Amino acid sequence: MLSVGIVGLPNVGKSTLFNAVTAGKANVSSYPFTTIESNVGMVPVPDDRLEELSRILAPEESTPCFIHFTDIAGLMRGASRGEGLGNQFLANIREVDAIIHVARCFHETDVAHVLEDVDASRDVDVVETELLLADLEVMDRAIEKRIRNWKTSPRQYAEEEKRYREYRDKLAAGIPLRTLDLDRQRRQELKGLGLLTGKPVLYVANVSEDEYQLTEHPCVQRIRQSRITLEPEVVVVSARFEMELQQLSPEERLEFMEAMGLSKSGLSVLIEKAYSMLELITFYTVANDKLRAWEIRQGTTAPEAAGVVHSDMEKGFVRAQVVTAEDLIEHGDLQTLHRLGHVRTEGRDYQVNNGDVIEFLFTP
Repeated sequence: MLSVGIVGLPNVGKSTLFNAVTAGKANVSSYPFTTIESNVGMVPVPDDRLEELSRILAPEESTPCFIHFTDIAGLMRGASRGEGLGNQFLANIREVDAIIHVARCFHETDVAHVLEDVDASRDVDVVETELLLADLEVMDRAIEKRIRNWKTSPRQYAEEEKRYREYRDKLAAGIPLRTLDLDRQRRQELKGLGLLTGKPVLYVANVSEDEYQLTEHPCVQRIRQSRITLEPEVVVVSARFEMELQQLSPEERLEFMEAMGLSKSGLSVLIEKAYSMLELITFYTVANDKLRAWEIRQGTTAPEAAGVVHSDMEKGFVRAQVVTAEDLIEHGDLQTLHRLGHVRTEGRDYQVNNGDVIEFLFTP
């Protein structure tokens, strides 16, 4: 299961957002550093296809995909040097696959701000700068450890030296490593080095309940004016409103959203964006009267997808029988799809598509 860390300065609404997303009970107050130990929770990914498949197939069980969310302690200036809860913050964020960066856009006077006033652009830059400085220190140490190898075997390590120095130069220039054109192998390299700025980031403008219905939010533009973020994607959410919304019954929630003119909650948008940000797609299996959604990275092959279900299925993979969720929803059962010739047989090189319904054939 892939994980997303919720980060930001203290008192920007991280724990409130976490409680709304996960229906959790993280401690929330108007004072900084309420969150000291990270809070964790699993969140189902909204999936209209899964709901339709479940309605049509009527399985005994229907299981969605999940994302693991972590509410990480607030970061302050100097975190890269270990000040405040900096060391803990940086250690926790190294463990996640992607980041949701919450910026405060509300002006409630009863909620203390750790800096002099509310300024989303400045606040985002403070956090991003600390991540850059932490990464720069990591790269300096990594280069120091490798430089002897580079000198003794320059040809063997030429490409590695080139990459490491490129990472270091970008960081020194104040450029996050996620802006580089990184393939999967290089992203894994950054993760292995413990670098933070190579992780994908989604920004959340946390607005007040009164401002939630506005069509334009000045705070979004302030976040995009950050010196570091480089035209980021921003989702507008009122964490307090969403937390209160989650306390209603599903029927009351739907009625209230309709009265507010909301077709979809901000949390649903946020979770879907996080899923997309991680470059995930969904495939489905139907076995033993159980329907299940599985998350995989784009470009995953059929044997690799089989391994997500069970390692033995990848080892003994023979072939995959594939239909689309859309065809199954339209025609209602696999027997009809077989008769119509809509069931495909795919081999080891097949890359799974978003929405595939797959039966894996394998030898034990």
